[in-house]
Amino acid sequence: MDERVRKIIDESEKTVFFGGAGVSTESNIPDFRSETGLYHAVQKYGFPPETMLSYSFYRSNTKLFFDYYKSNLVYQDAKPNQAHLALARLEQEGKLLSVVTQNVDGLHQKAGSKRVHELHGSVLRNYCTSCHAAYDLDYIMNPENCREDGLVPVCRKCGGIVKPDVVLYEEALNDDVIRQAVSDISEADCLIIGGTSLVVYPAAGFINYFCGENIILINKTKTDYDSRANLVIYDSIGKVLGEEK
Repeated sequence: MDERVRKIIDESEKTVFFGGAGVSTESNIPDFRSETGLYHAVQKYGFPPETMLSYSFYRSNTKLFFDYYKSNLVYQDAKPNQAHLALARLEQEGKLLSVVTQNVDGLHQKAGSKRVHELHGSVLRNYCTSCHAAYDLDYIMNPENCREDGLVPVCRKCGGIVKPDVVLYEEALNDDVIRQAVSDISEADCLIIGGTSLVVYPAAGFINYFCGENIILINKTKTDYDSRANLVIYDSIGKVLGEEK
């Protein structure tokens, strides 16, 4: 781990990590909001990602929604990278209070993190929109559990559509998750922001609840919040957190 980051963490009582897509891209999960992701979506599907991942599109174009969703948001073979593993170790050491993430891949939990606030939900959880029965990711990815199109998963109990527990555009964030994330951020005296350009709202606004002493910002490019940070590092989040310098 970068020695400057380690020093601030060691001198802090409660550290919270706030992360975005850049944490997952190092596990080879593409950022659908990137220029490449936007181009791919429009070229192949005829719609931008924000449209296809909206609740109204899910309702009106369910088959195409699942076609895009399963191909672009689900990466079953993805493994935690150095950043995920380092954060899990910090929690085990009692140095990290929690992770607040905008990602939906569940890699923080796979790495061993216990207290993770998933602002946008998780692809690992799915539920029937009729009877609310719960299903795992393997279930919805299996064509045998889908309509004859092989894409739209249906409940084995009632036949209702099984929807991913992911917050789509036009949907509200989960109140309990918001409450827990805001509470942890407001209690922390150190906030590490990593792998996010802080342009996706309302999630990016959560850092405004931080009233502590130190903000560490790690991102490959500049953000509008750089001036608020005590330490800014333009580099790979996995490299900064996972390697001693």
